[in-house]
Amino acid sequence: MSDTTAVPVETLAEEMYQLIAECEGKKNLKAGDLHKAMIAKHGEAACTKDDCKKAIRILIDSGRCIYSYLGGSYIQLPPKKG
Repeated sequence: MSDTTAVPVETLAEEMYQLIAECEGKKNLKAGDLHKAMIAKHGEAACTKDDCKKAIRILIDSGRCIYSYLGGSYIQLPPKKG
């Protein structure tokens, strides 16, 4: 299907956030895990690695997610305050 349109980066960021929230406390997700999940959902034609990187950058810059280093680089929700 060559008529597939790219998924907006903001949509990817939101879907990645949901996935990270679902996996919180169960599994640590790496950037590659998020990339694979988005390609599995939308297909390679609609979701590039570059788009995924931009979506992750949006999540990190906005403070909705953080990088943590636990023997590798993982993307997680920030710790809850209070």
